[in-house]
Amino acid sequence: MSILITGATGRVGRHIVNQLLRRGADFRVLTRDPAKAGFAENVEVVKGDMLDIDALRAAFSGIKTLFLLNAVTSDEYTQTMITLNIARECGVERVVYLSVFGADVAVNVPHFAVKYGAERMLKAMDFSATILRPTYFIDNEAMIKDVVMNHGVYPMPIGGIGLAMVDTRDIAEVAAIELIRRDRASGKLPVETINLVGPDTLTGESAAAVWSEVLGREIIYGGDNPGAFEASMAEFMPKWMAYEMRLMAERYVSHGMLPQDGDRERLVTLLGRPLHTYRDVVTALAAQ
Repeated sequence: MSILITGATGRVGRHIVNQLLRRGADFRVLTRDPAKAGFAENVEVVKGDMLDIDALRAAFSGIKTLFLLNAVTSDEYTQTMITLNIARECGVERVVYLSVFGADVAVNVPHFAVKYGAERMLKAMDFSATILRPTYFIDNEAMIKDVVMNHGVYPMPIGGIGLAMVDTRDIAEVAAIELIRRDRASGKLPVETINLVGPDTLTGESAAAVWSEVLGREIIYGGDNPGAFEASMAEFMPKWMAYEMRLMAERYVSHGMLPQDGDRERLVTLLGRPLHTYRDVVTALAAQ
């Protein structure tokens, strides 16, 4: 094996596995429970997590390139630091890291700050890395579909500046392209950062308008109220995480997630196709 995939059972990770299979890449997957992973028989799956030092060392055996994705957890930074240190110890120098858009400026949001710390670690330790910075996932809309359809309200407090929402399929395909590019490079490539954005910049009002058009009835925007969002999230997740979601929503409202000049064109060139649109995802969700 040449590439190790972490976070492979999540929304982005599963798409990356499929992309690598399509491209004939050599890789293995690290997961806590291989029996529940559900990958094809030809995918090598090893058991372990990012706090299991022995499992990490075994997983890195023969590996040249790492895809690093850390879930938002209370020990995310510890997992990140340990994994990168073990990677370096095992001779792995090539990394594709899933960070977040604006990681270097939204430092009061805990998981943004963690990811910026990881970016700095990659550079300070002289890894050959591609840093991927995705915006808000369009796929998050699956979690609010029932609220929209049953109550006529778009509930996410995303503000009026706008988020260039990105599809996880686009994230994953860029990640796979970068993993293969770095893995097959004849020498060490410089650190590169890629903003992962979508073709549309959505505000709360314009997202509600798309839902209205797709459903054929009025959907209203619930408004810019991160406090109410925190209270809602606290009903089904730990309070620390709900508070973190509030801080993230406050950032959406105050700054948005706006693409830089050339971001979209760069992705279209890299993928060789158009980016997935918000309307297309909403249409598919509504049809389910």
